[in-house]
Amino acid sequence: MSIQAPLSSTYFQFATLNGFFHQDVIETDPVTFRYEDWSFGLIDRPYPTDPSYDPHGSKSQWQRFAHYVEDLQARSDAAEQYKVLFLGRHGQGVHNVAEAFYGTKNWDCYWSLQAGDGTYNWTDPLLTPTGIKQVETARLAWTRGLAGDKMPPPQSYYVSPLSRCLETARITFSELELPSDRPYQPLVKEQLRETIGAHTCDKRSSLTFLREKFPTANFEPGFADDDPLWLPRLRETPAATAARLKLLLQDIFENDGHVWLSLTSHGGAIAGILRAIGHREFVLPTGGVIPVFVRAQRIDGVPPREPDEPWEPIVSCPEPPPPEA
Repeated sequence: MSIQAPLSSTYFQFATLNGFFHQDVIETDPVTFRYEDWSFGLIDRPYPTDPSYDPHGSKSQWQRFAHYVEDLQARSDAAEQYKVLFLGRHGQGVHNVAEAFYGTKNWDCYWSLQAGDGTYNWTDPLLTPTGIKQVETARLAWTRGLAGDKMPPPQSYYVSPLSRCLETARITFSELELPSDRPYQPLVKEQLRETIGAHTCDKRSSLTFLREKFPTANFEPGFADDDPLWLPRLRETPAATAARLKLLLQDIFENDGHVWLSLTSHGGAIAGILRAIGHREFVLPTGGVIPVFVRAQRIDGVPPREPDEPWEPIVSCPEPPPPEA
């Protein structure tokens, strides 16, 4: 099973522009790096536009970077785009706690295929108290960044359809002091979700439920009431996830002319986006955020067909395995 792009006469080729964020740099350790302590990771460096924009050195690092990015975009033609994507991972969910408790091997072969364990239910789970605290850390980082560092707020907000991401985005952004022309108006995109299939935590709730639970969220046209993608015995491969996320980026870059975008998603999905844009691997903790500076070049011709990689059948355990040592 694969998701292929519709026939088109052009497509975008993506590349990460390195050297702007600490997360770009190979020496930065994803395990120990704390984006909230480093102004989201923006590197202190000059830009070619500094002499004309900030001759007296009075602007913040983020103001100078924002001017540089927007100047590049303003001078680019229709065949080239520049965007900064803020990729945020949801806070800790019930399923994350369950996997840590049972161990990844037992989780993958048995517990992830169940709706819960009799104590907790992790089908499309919400955040734990710890997860809420992680997301509140992200909200505080945004608050400080907007007010103190003069960061540009997102112009568009994209969110995975899974409840933990909708809850994460709501806690992070809904109470920020945002300019009137950049309100928090999340758009839910089906393809922004986690690796699809088998794991019940990655089966989304119905549109009816999501609208009731998250009334301020907007859903893209054609969003089905029931989950059309989740399969109980097959799991999407990492290559298939990356191909799906590349198609999502094609859609966003084709239809959104804004420069500053927020995408609230999952560990596997963010890994797929990073792979699609040529960024180095950078594993985010729950609640983590990574900004990436992306150039997209429009290429004439039919987009290359992504490898039709079949989803993997799940190797399951017939009964609950003993706890890992």
